[in-house]
Amino acid sequence: MSEIGVKVIADPINVAVVKRDGRRVTFDYHKILVALNKANQKIQGEGNASDEAALEDVMLDVVEEVKKRFTDDVKIYEIQNIVEQSLLAHHFFDLAEEYINYRARRDFERSQATDVNVRVQRLINKDSAVVNENANKDSHIFNTQRDLTAGAVARAIGLKMLPPKVANADMKGEIHWHDLDYQPYSPMTNCCLIDFKEMLTNGFTIGNAEVETPKSIQTATAQMVQIISNVTSSQYGGCSSDRTDEVLAPFAEKIIKSILPSLSNGLVMLNNKLIMPSNKQKRHL
Repeated sequence: MSEIGVKVIADPINVAVVKRDGRRVTFDYHKILVALNKANQKIQGEGNASDEAALEDVMLDVVEEVKKRFTDDVKIYEIQNIVEQSLLAHHFFDLAEEYINYRARRDFERSQATDVNVRVQRLINKDSAVVNENANKDSHIFNTQRDLTAGAVARAIGLKMLPPKVANADMKGEIHWHDLDYQPYSPMTNCCLIDFKEMLTNGFTIGNAEVETPKSIQTATAQMVQIISNVTSSQYGGCSSDRTDEVLAPFAEKIIKSILPSLSNGLVMLNNKLIMPSNKQKRHL
């Protein structure tokens, strides 16, 4: 184990790191050290033992500075400032420049993601990440272009409306908020998991027409087709049905119960016919 590992573990830092989105996480010098080693290898090529040892000294200074200046919590940008100063003090000038530029790029990307003008300009420039974000939309059609323009504005506004940690995760690519070009800016969606069970069980409305609960599986499936048709006509994305067999089971049961008496009578008659010999058979006997 390296010297820094022994010293830090022997005297741990009991401070929380406050991220830009407000989350509080445990201070972990290992993550910073790994990131610095990767960045240094990118600049210098293959890493060497002397650089790795020198970067451990850099991190040791960072840890000591954090312990000296902070007792409860520390902002992420304060740690980054200390790392920059420690890199310069140890004459890692190229690495310090890369680290500073990386921070600037990330800050720039975060600002651009919530800037309406930038989002619209990317659309005008036919940025593939914008015009091809949804495979269901043909960006060459006028209607779609209008929708993409509105979506670019809504997305920039939506990122500001989301909880900071959710917006940050979306911008970093850790999650993907699928309908960000519609909501939370407005109560709309692009794809839909339709609640067929609720609609078929309790009835629903299409336009001004109230539709009652179906009495058979044939009617239930016909109503599902009507619902899908109406939903898809109002959005670009697809529709999904969850556990369709379970949803339709009660309506299949209704039709079975309705035909069961006649089916039973038919079986009884067939059974009697098989048991009772015909007149011809009687004469033969």
